[in-house]
Amino acid sequence: MKSITKGLLALLLLLTNNAHTQGNSAKEITPTLTGSSLELPQVRVVPITDTKTERNYELYIEVPEDYAENPGKKYPVLYYTDAVWHLEMLSGATEYMLEDIILVGISWQLDINEDLKNERGAHVSRFRDYSMSKHSDPEIQNKYQFGQANEHLEFIRKDVISYVDKTYRTDPNSRTYFGYSLSGEFGAYILLSQPDTFNNYIIGSPTVRGELDYLKELNTKFGPYESSNKNSSLNANVFIAYGSLEEESVVEPIDAFVTLLNERRDSGLSVYKEVIDGDHGTAFPMTAVRSVAWLSSAMNHISRDSKEISFWSIPHLNNPYITQTPEDREDGIAVGKLDIAEADKNAILKVSQEIFKGTYGNYDALLISHKNKLVYESYYKKGRVNLPHGQASAVKGYTSLVLGRAIEMGYLSMDDMDKPLIHFLKDLDPTKFTAGADKITLHKALTMQGGLTIEDEKWKEVENDSVRLKGQGLVQTLLERSAPITKETQTYLYGNFNPMMVMTVIDAVVPGTAENFIKEEFLDKLGITDYQWSNHASGFPQAGWQARIMPRDMLKFGQLVQNGGKLNGEQFISAAYLEKATSGIVRPAIDWMPKNYRYGYFWYYTPVQVGNKSYDMTLAWGGGGQRVIVVEELDLTMVISGFDRDDDKIMKPIFETIVPAFTKN
Repeated sequence: MKSITKGLLALLLLLTNNAHTQGNSAKEITPTLTGSSLELPQVRVVPITDTKTERNYELYIEVPEDYAENPGKKYPVLYYTDAVWHLEMLSGATEYMLEDIILVGISWQLDINEDLKNERGAHVSRFRDYSMSKHSDPEIQNKYQFGQANEHLEFIRKDVISYVDKTYRTDPNSRTYFGYSLSGEFGAYILLSQPDTFNNYIIGSPTVRGELDYLKELNTKFGPYESSNKNSSLNANVFIAYGSLEEESVVEPIDAFVTLLNERRDSGLSVYKEVIDGDHGTAFPMTAVRSVAWLSSAMNHISRDSKEISFWSIPHLNNPYITQTPEDREDGIAVGKLDIAEADKNAILKVSQEIFKGTYGNYDALLISHKNKLVYESYYKKGRVNLPHGQASAVKGYTSLVLGRAIEMGYLSMDDMDKPLIHFLKDLDPTKFTAGADKITLHKALTMQGGLTIEDEKWKEVENDSVRLKGQGLVQTLLERSAPITKETQTYLYGNFNPMMVMTVIDAVVPGTAENFIKEEFLDKLGITDYQWSNHASGFPQAGWQARIMPRDMLKFGQLVQNGGKLNGEQFISAAYLEKATSGIVRPAIDWMPKNYRYGYFWYYTPVQVGNKSYDMTLAWGGGGQRVIVVEELDLTMVISGFDRDDDKIMKPIFETIVPAFTKN
């Protein structure tokens, strides 16, 4: 391991070096220093020529210490410009946060005009190579030849990357660019002109002032993002930072550039912005450190990022994480190994590679549990083993299990399913109810047949009124504003009103509050402690969406269903309730829903045909691709999480590949 002194020295040098007050003005002055130079024996210096312009450069190449010991291993590559300035800091940061990476520094032009070099310094070629546009002053333009970023990018793509890939064992899915100030501007140019050059872009304090119109033009030429067209995505992770003390004239265009990227609504583009303490020069060291930490999260299924980070800012994994022997993380999940026929293993691995490529849409995780042991675990895109994932309507299925827990503990009975829902709510004023309010039973609400009909405009008037909707006021308001409830209106109608009425009943019958009950008697008992479950305007936990739970914890819900409601051999969810909840009671009246799907108590049911035999499958389903899938007869539970708009395609490999693989055991 390299000496800590090296990293500290790099930090000291960079903190006291004002070279990073960089820009298009060409006013930088690099002092001439005397004394011995710092030698780095682990860095190989390789001369390289731009085959088109015949300009000469050098590459500073540093391989991981275990490179020679692992001849079958491929390594990610971090390319960085302004090599002399950035080498020490990046080498030190990656040493302690991202050891398994090849560093490739690209120097300034060596055979530059000597008069220019003597006047401006060895870095003078960067004004030409990293800038997008010509200078407005003809004299300056003639002298420094601004605006040749396109030429330099061609050199990097055709000569530098080609050489590195041919010479070293590189991972083509994990190339990163690092640039700061003017070379950060160069990174912005690469991203919007030829984004496939790199998978990850670290753009520190880019000098994009005056270049926004050109960047917008590049974005327009690339075209808008369309979910049906993979080629319309930038397919990149982007880290952008600037100093907290930078001038507003520098910050505003950077923020505008971030907005430009975010407004693409590109599901393949992850953008994370961070403001670093310091000015343009002093913010550099921490930019290097923070960006390397961010980069490590694009290469690791275990996140180092704060859980406060926006889901949309999480970088996509450069490669899928797939294991057939999951790790015991001491989280209450028993683990084993995938013990099926080799051909079936390969077929499931193929499915994983297809998920990573986006064949079925945008998915982050696929977990398989067999005989109550996690035997296959995989993460893609934004999936991480230790980060909760948004659940959308899968929360309805979890709410149903909470109700089943309340029944098992004696706070409700199965007979109560057919009682009017208002029977359990003592704080209501029935004199103001719409006609037929007593027709809404727990059974009807749980099967989306409550029969409420409320005009959108009427509901918008009160949907965020936390005073009127507080507690049982939610149900009071719903029953006041609904049209009369009749046999005709009590047909399947999907939405969140019914789940929230069920949650109101849970709160009314359990000791304390529904929120405490969910935590103490449900999630805590399952060992689920790292989650986010939002509250409705009523103050009750959301019953139909807006929760975040880790994929491994989703698996626990499925295993409960698989085991007939038992936890560690003891009845945890009412068995009678669970049998009813996971049966096909009604046909969902949704045009796009497959015809063989039916609906129970917030859980779906569908038969799965494998050869001549049919198996019962039940699932909690959230829009965007969150699914907890159970085939009890096969002792099989599967978990999928994603953020896809057309989320039914993922079921094809579930039905045709994964379930059949377990019918042979």
